[in-house]
Amino acid sequence: MTTSLRATKEGERISRMLAAAVNAVEPGEAVERAVTRIGNDLVIEGNVFSLPEYERIFVVGIGKAASSMSTAIAKILGDCLHEGVILVKDGYGPKKDERRADKRFLTLEAGHPIPDMRGVKGAQEITRLITSAGVKDLVLCLISGGGSALLTSPAEGIPLENLQELTSLLLACGATIQEINTIRKHVETLKGGGLARLVYPATLVSLILSDVIGDPLDVIASGLTVPDRTTFEDAWNVLAKYALISRTPSPIINHIVRGKEGEFPDTPKIGDPIFGKVHNILVGNNLMATQALENAAITEGTMPIAISTHLRGEASMVGRSLAALAKQFARQRMQGNPSVCLICGGETTVTVRGNGLGGRNQELALSAVEELGGIDGVVLVALATDGSDGPTDAAGAVATGNTLQRAKRLGLDPALFLQRNDAYHFFEPLGDLLKPGPTMTNVNDLTIIYIE
Repeated sequence: MTTSLRATKEGERISRMLAAAVNAVEPGEAVERAVTRIGNDLVIEGNVFSLPEYERIFVVGIGKAASSMSTAIAKILGDCLHEGVILVKDGYGPKKDERRADKRFLTLEAGHPIPDMRGVKGAQEITRLITSAGVKDLVLCLISGGGSALLTSPAEGIPLENLQELTSLLLACGATIQEINTIRKHVETLKGGGLARLVYPATLVSLILSDVIGDPLDVIASGLTVPDRTTFEDAWNVLAKYALISRTPSPIINHIVRGKEGEFPDTPKIGDPIFGKVHNILVGNNLMATQALENAAITEGTMPIAISTHLRGEASMVGRSLAALAKQFARQRMQGNPSVCLICGGETTVTVRGNGLGGRNQELALSAVEELGGIDGVVLVALATDGSDGPTDAAGAVATGNTLQRAKRLGLDPALFLQRNDAYHFFEPLGDLLKPGPTMTNVNDLTIIYIE
């Protein structure tokens, strides 16, 4: 992943542990664990779907893991698959040979995290497919992280550039993914159960790979096939909380106000008949990755200590807290004891105040640098499991007890880079960025602290 991480035996050990965690949530295998075909029956988490009962079977895949998930479901369905549309992030599509092998799929790429016109066209293709489904058809929906940005369907009267501006504001203000998706569900048509509304009255089965802490199905990819618990009033309150009302484009403000006043229906809620034939099934999450990391640590002769799979908050504050915890463990360890690996999963946020480049994992690692300075035998690794951290080609970064000393030799002050939200350009000259490339999965972030 990075030269510095692999330069030592400890680095190689950490790399193997991280690889085991990411491999444990490989999307294709997650689908195959959840879906079994026995003759002409699909068995999905105890639900049996008799294939001969359906005239056509459609597949739509949305998110960073959609390619691998669609390959797996196509293998299971065989000749029963009629047609599919897959919408993924740039670089997350199938290999060229896979694309040639199954021409039943239309695979489209779009921008992330800022939506673009390709995402709009992808939403139009998916809408075309699912609205053609009738009462005797089956639609399998493969959902994973990134779907909110990729599947772009602005409500009437809201231009794409307004959604782009709103997304930038939300990503920079420190709002949680729950808050961001609350707004998305009320300014777009397919989110917040909107996709399920278009599939009705066909049967709909969604296989969901979670990238949200706690796995709330109505938040993952903005709850495309799930009853929505939020309202226009909630969306307005999020804008107010972060002082964004005056900065949000007027078409969006007007739409939310009209929704609050009841000029058009809110998103579909629990009890709506459109969900009568909908099955939402979780197939993978951060917990699976952290458990695999624990098992890998044991295999490597390291004692794992699971801290949390609900790590959240401002990345810079979380990084300092984890570094302080690492110092405490390092000082308490007695010579001769086995190495220790503290394991965290979750997803932090960044309130952008500078004009630098980075992501939440890079910023978390940067904020730990000064606290870890001079502590021997400690390695902190913060990693986005999808291989992409913020608007960069890095998935995260590494901080050790000697990072501060190495940085000072290069004239790099971590406090100044943190102030500018410029973690990328701090770690880049040190060779401490993690750049695995697209992993084709997405189950939040992993942070490990290895103490030799």
